[in-house]
Amino acid sequence: MKRSAVTDNESGEGKLSKVRTSSEMFIPKGKDPVVAGIEDKIALWTFLPEENGEDMQVLRYEQGQRYDPYYDYFVDEVNIAEGGHRIATVLLYLSDVTKGGETVFPAAEESPHHSSSTSDDDLSGCAKKGISVKPRKGDALLFFSLYPNAIPDPSSVLGGCPVIEGEKWLATKWIHDKTLGSAGDDCIDENENCERWAASGECSRYPEYMVGTPKSPGYCRRSCQLC
Repeated sequence: MKRSAVTDNESGEGKLSKVRTSSEMFIPKGKDPVVAGIEDKIALWTFLPEENGEDMQVLRYEQGQRYDPYYDYFVDEVNIAEGGHRIATVLLYLSDVTKGGETVFPAAEESPHHSSSTSDDDLSGCAKKGISVKPRKGDALLFFSLYPNAIPDPSSVLGGCPVIEGEKWLATKWIHDKTLGSAGDDCIDENENCERWAASGECSRYPEYMVGTPKSPGYCRRSCQLC
């Protein structure tokens, strides 16, 4: 484990910051049957392919450690060009936390059908500033950082509340809107339906998805005859 970093908005490189004080390590994709099985279940749950996922990050929050509100989607052009935005995040809670350590969404709107088994008395002051999830060992949380049209959703901002009592362990799986590592050859089809879509005129009707831009290549560049 080593001190957790944040992504620099200009360079895209990781840097230490006082806004994030946990420790972390990464488990390579498909490292063993257990990890591969978890990744397979996440792909089935999210309807997003395994190859779009990053290595799994394991995090430890000790007493007083936190992550101030942040976005999981990227701002820097370096990471966006490498594998597109992070479209979804899965948090796997690996331990119970006696007090504090909640995941809070301060800008999210509560659904009228939302119900919670956690009373306000069980939440820390930080967690009462938005919709919150209390860590429970064995639970998993899925949320999306982009709208369906792949535009970043600012209401997806989240934070990790300070641990007041106990210790918090969790694993994070970030999933991108593109196959990781595909930026090296941006003239490819990333969907088996691209040829059919292109033949029906989708390249001109939906250029953002089909063709993309120089900074964010689309999913059907080959079928749209860009190479």
